[in-house]
Amino acid sequence: MSENVPPVQTHDHEALTSPLLPHYQRASNSTSQLAIVGVNVCPIESLDYEIAENDFYKQDWRARDKIQNFQYIFMKWLLCFLIGCIVSVVGFCNNLAVENIAGVKFVITSNMMLTGRYEMAFLVFFLSNLVLTLFAAIITTFISPAAAGSGIPEMKAYLNGVDAPGIISLRTLIVKIIGSISAVSSSLLVGKAGPMMHIGACIASLLGQGGSRRYGLTWKWIRFFKNDRDRRDLVTCGSAAGIAAAFRAPVGGVLFALEEMASWWTSGLLWRAFFTTAVVAIILRALIDVCLSGKCGLFGKGGLIMFDVYSANISYHMQDVPPVLLLGVVGGILGSLYNFLLDKVLRVYAIINKKSVTYKIFIACTISIFTSCLLFGLPWLASCQPCPLDSTEDCPTIGRSGNYKKFQCPPGHYNDLASLIFNTNDDAIRNLFSKNTDAEFQHSTMLIFFVTCFILSIISYGVVAPAGLFVPVIVTGASYGRFVGMLFNSHTNLNHGLFAVLGAASFLGGSMRMTVSLCVIILELTNNLLLLPMIMIVLLVSKTVADAFNGNIYDLIMKAKGFPYLEVHVEPYMRQLTVADVVTGPLQVCHGNEKVGNIVHILKTTNHQGFPVIDEPPHSESPVLYGLILRAHLITLLKKRVFLRTPVRIGSDAFRHFSADEFAKKGLGNVDKIEDIKLTEEEMEMFLDLHPFTNASPYTVVETMSLAKASTLFREVGLRHLLVIPKRTTGSPVVGILTRHDFMPEHVLGLHPLLVNSKWKPLRIALPRFLKIF
Repeated sequence: MSENVPPVQTHDHEALTSPLLPHYQRASNSTSQLAIVGVNVCPIESLDYEIAENDFYKQDWRARDKIQNFQYIFMKWLLCFLIGCIVSVVGFCNNLAVENIAGVKFVITSNMMLTGRYEMAFLVFFLSNLVLTLFAAIITTFISPAAAGSGIPEMKAYLNGVDAPGIISLRTLIVKIIGSISAVSSSLLVGKAGPMMHIGACIASLLGQGGSRRYGLTWKWIRFFKNDRDRRDLVTCGSAAGIAAAFRAPVGGVLFALEEMASWWTSGLLWRAFFTTAVVAIILRALIDVCLSGKCGLFGKGGLIMFDVYSANISYHMQDVPPVLLLGVVGGILGSLYNFLLDKVLRVYAIINKKSVTYKIFIACTISIFTSCLLFGLPWLASCQPCPLDSTEDCPTIGRSGNYKKFQCPPGHYNDLASLIFNTNDDAIRNLFSKNTDAEFQHSTMLIFFVTCFILSIISYGVVAPAGLFVPVIVTGASYGRFVGMLFNSHTNLNHGLFAVLGAASFLGGSMRMTVSLCVIILELTNNLLLLPMIMIVLLVSKTVADAFNGNIYDLIMKAKGFPYLEVHVEPYMRQLTVADVVTGPLQVCHGNEKVGNIVHILKTTNHQGFPVIDEPPHSESPVLYGLILRAHLITLLKKRVFLRTPVRIGSDAFRHFSADEFAKKGLGNVDKIEDIKLTEEEMEMFLDLHPFTNASPYTVVETMSLAKASTLFREVGLRHLLVIPKRTTGSPVVGILTRHDFMPEHVLGLHPLLVNSKWKPLRIALPRFLKIF
């Protein structure tokens, strides 16, 4: 994000170079050149989704024949197939590891409790959770801090055009997989859906990097994807595949990527994303069939298996509508409260994490200890219940899973709170969603479980480890949904398991503010189309109610972390401003035939990523804008040292000295720096002809265009630079450059503070929320 950001006054420097989270400020500063990625403060840049149509790009496309065009299309589909295969295998292995690690822990603990060794059982449970949490925190802190959290806010910002170091690297991928397994197995109330989405995005990005010379992967077919636009499409497919693998919901994964993640979408991308998730579904089905035969240890009835809430005799009546509407309203209120509290907790964690590495690990260990004490101690408060005589499964259950946990109860009795709280998240959801269990749980049990999940899910998300929000929100929503079902027991035909599903839907809608994708994901989870009308109602009601209070959880996290995310709807006051009102100088420009020393000076004294190229007499009759050249391309030209002794055009000789591949997007960690180039005094006095390497058709707007229109153009096209040209041709041919920074409301209001207290303030606050509802 450092491209052509103008100098600022001294007293504004800190506001433009510090992320929001470490400071308690009423107005966030998303215009920052720094943001919190994972748990560390890192510099951020914008992505080049615009194709640089210079002479080399045009020559490369002219030289391609039908076979090469077929190779390009074929490679797109082949990479989508590979993404689906790899993500499905990783998702399966992830669940396999979690179910076996957590299962062994619960089996050992339960066996000790059967013999009356409760203190030793607690010690084993406590230490195993602490070790797993500590391991996840250590590898995240020291190997890849960008792997902390769910990864959804980071990837949503990436698909909007924001690039941050390390978010899709191989190191992040490995830590995300191992850390997620460890964190979920440690009984922290965190999910694996968000990390799986991030894992899918990392796999897609690594496959689409266009090869690696270091490892000999320079196949010509792969070079077609050495640009941000194709990588963006692959990352979108990877995100959809990750959600599909987490919930075994292929259609839900596609819709999640469309509704929540992607800022750009085409019909071709929709086809490829659907194909990718279909591959995930097929491979997962085959792998799960193997595990159902008992060849996967304790895995087989755990994660990835659909939750059974199907009931063939479901019928809706008017008396069932009020409880469902109440669930939607309560879900919206609780969801907005959840988002508010989580945002505050993350700010506190960020302040603590900033101090030192020790504090990061200390917080993780403290949360683990607190969680273990609650999970093991709270079931002792519940009274033992006699086993139902008509139960279809063993009661009490001894071991890892089951609806009727024995815990400390005598033979023939079970502990209903332990069946939920002393269990894996997937098994807790299954117990809540299960049918024909209306008499299994007490009112006090559901209330205690709801409060516990609500608190633990908020304080657990900020630990330095891969952690998702989907599963904790589902568990929390299902608990209060079932509680509402128990209150309306005699006034409705819906069973408590269906109320749990509707409660989970309402809490998801109130927190994440999605509708279509969540509806399909829940239907694919429960395998029950009869729930569709009710799920649609609670999602619509909960989202509408929650939108009146705050934004969705991922947008709040992005804003707090400092990501300059461009929203779909512009602020109303932007229509009263022109682009000239926000463009500031001075502007760094290059000439068509520029002295090498001048180029080196510009690159060393600025961090700008793009420079206008102008032609002046005698090379043109009057000053004229020729185009835009990128910083990376200038560095490539300096490295090749194809200099001229006089300022003349190089002409067709440029194609003999360079190839299109040399100007392609570099892989992760392979960015060239101007400091690495050493030039002699003689070379500094020579010239470079920039014309063949300049994008001669950059996007430009006249200085009188409204800021709102320019913002819409910038976002929809996926630009990094937008040139502003004067209305009159006299003087300089370019007024300035607009970057993502210039469209941030905080930057605009900083330049025009009178707008803060203007008549637009009520509309500025209310309109975006109103538009999000519809």
